[in-house]
Amino acid sequence: MRSAPLVFAALIAFNLPAFAEHDDHGDRVDREYSRTAPAQGPREYRGHPRQYYEGWDFQDHYGHPYYPHVDGTRWVGHDTGRDDEHYRLDSPWKRGRWDGGFGREHMWRLAGGGPQHFGFGGWNWEVASYDAAYCGDWDWVTDSVAIYADPDHAGWYLAYNLRLGTYVHVMYLGR
Repeated sequence: MRSAPLVFAALIAFNLPAFAEHDDHGDRVDREYSRTAPAQGPREYRGHPRQYYEGWDFQDHYGHPYYPHVDGTRWVGHDTGRDDEHYRLDSPWKRGRWDGGFGREHMWRLAGGGPQHFGFGGWNWEVASYDAAYCGDWDWVTDSVAIYADPDHAGWYLAYNLRLGTYVHVMYLGR
């Protein structure tokens, strides 16, 4: 009879997942991938703003992407400063601010679309027209992204592609 409590405890332990609360975020990515997403977004750029031209090659080392990417903690290509005309908006935040969470703790699987309009988790987004060429190899149905605040460009966020290690400026369009 001493084994009865152990058997009962084992049955409860193996059946607990069945009683767990259902997570309705089907687009959310398993946290095991969180090691590939940067720990934090870029810091506000305080140096001399860099000017890039169309078709710029952002490959800073052999084997790194040709597009804006993250190298350790450095956001390669995010050094154009606050006054970059490519990301100036007359009405920043006109569709509201996104509150779905930032960084590696909040990763989402893309649910279709393309640079002009894509979504995940019921939220809608648009890639900055200047950055559209940098996401030509994104898979808009299966790739996963993490969103980071952009400290330099009001109204913009940064979508980091976990598969490619690249990022683009994106605007939140609402639900």
